[in-house]
Amino acid sequence: MGALIAIIAVVLLMMVGVPVVFSFAAMTLILSIAYDVDISSLMTTGFWSVNSVILVALPLFVMTGYLMQSGGIARRLVEFVEALVGRSRVGMGTSMVVTCGIFGAISGTASAAVASIGSIMIDPMEKHGYARGYTSALLGVSSLLGLLIPPSITMILYAVVTRQSVAACFLATVGPGILLMIALALFNRLHVNRKLGGDTEKAPWGQRLSETASTGWRAIPALMLPVVILGGIYGGYATPTEAAAISVALAIPIGLFIYREQTLRGIGEAVIHAATTTGVIMIILVFSFVASRILTLERVPQELTDLLLGTFSSPILILLVVNIFLVAMGMIMDDVSVIAIISPLMVPVMAEIGVDPIHFAAIIGTSIVIGANSPPMAPILFMACRVGRVGMSEVITPAFYFMALAAFPVMLVTTYWSPLALFLPRLLGFMP
Repeated sequence: MGALIAIIAVVLLMMVGVPVVFSFAAMTLILSIAYDVDISSLMTTGFWSVNSVILVALPLFVMTGYLMQSGGIARRLVEFVEALVGRSRVGMGTSMVVTCGIFGAISGTASAAVASIGSIMIDPMEKHGYARGYTSALLGVSSLLGLLIPPSITMILYAVVTRQSVAACFLATVGPGILLMIALALFNRLHVNRKLGGDTEKAPWGQRLSETASTGWRAIPALMLPVVILGGIYGGYATPTEAAAISVALAIPIGLFIYREQTLRGIGEAVIHAATTTGVIMIILVFSFVASRILTLERVPQELTDLLLGTFSSPILILLVVNIFLVAMGMIMDDVSVIAIISPLMVPVMAEIGVDPIHFAAIIGTSIVIGANSPPMAPILFMACRVGRVGMSEVITPAFYFMALAAFPVMLVTTYWSPLALFLPRLLGFMP
């Protein structure tokens, strides 16, 4: 009962506008009172839990995302993808989806993708006949590919909280991420054909090849970033933290000396964004580790496991209930909060019904994508509205269709077909 009261309290506090950090502090305080635990002794445990080299990757990847935005890297990626898929009506929507995926493969963040890609693509897409509300919704959903396409900050947090391999968690979300990209691109094609009167005339192949070669040449430094980051991690040459440091070390000179759009002010703003974002996350993690320790000592995860197994006899039903619960939590909490609170509670339940923790990483990632774009909270969707200069009322309907016809099916496939998540980690030897 104490755990339920604490979770309800943190949700209510966040819904009325209390900062996430203070909401987590309140949750930890309620747990300590409910279970009569000396919280002062557990704070040391929380501190040592975040004293991890892996977490150093967080500010570095966040900083990379903002350096891409201010240094012209994101714009070169957009230009190359647009030329590659064709500057047609369908191609514009597809290029937004693909560019967000590539952006996620470099920075691992969604907010930076919304700001940089949205500011570049929304106006040109409107000229091709797209409604700004639809485009903003597509931007919000596509930007969350950064939660799935590695390196993902969300997966780093999941790995730290659940004591799993960061590289294995990265690989687990590659399949779902690619599947979501394909689903969004197909939905966009259907939308163009049904609502916008079909595609516009494409440029001749000769012109397309010329534009692709030209923009591809300029985009080579930007495209090298995901190659270096992911190749370093999975080639065994660098840890995720070292790869994050390399990404910053490359993004700064690329913006300064190759594209010549980076400024000292832009670098300073990237450092500030990285510091403030990481500071909030680290404090949240401290309180979440303390809360998790209290819940573990009081056997709350075991009680939750017994409750679900006693209520539902089929693992299929348990997984569906967990999916719905994760989506609901994602609707009222940000991705960091969901990972910090829910993961330690649910991993024992998943283990009891035979779901590997690496598989559950993909399940929770695809569930958060839906929740993060669903009101009342929907922080990424609200940010996409601001970038697109539209009201939420214009975005809700297309966002709902994206969720129902693209993201939700991907979540179900990921949940019930484990090879989608586990094939790559097993293939590359990160799990048996």
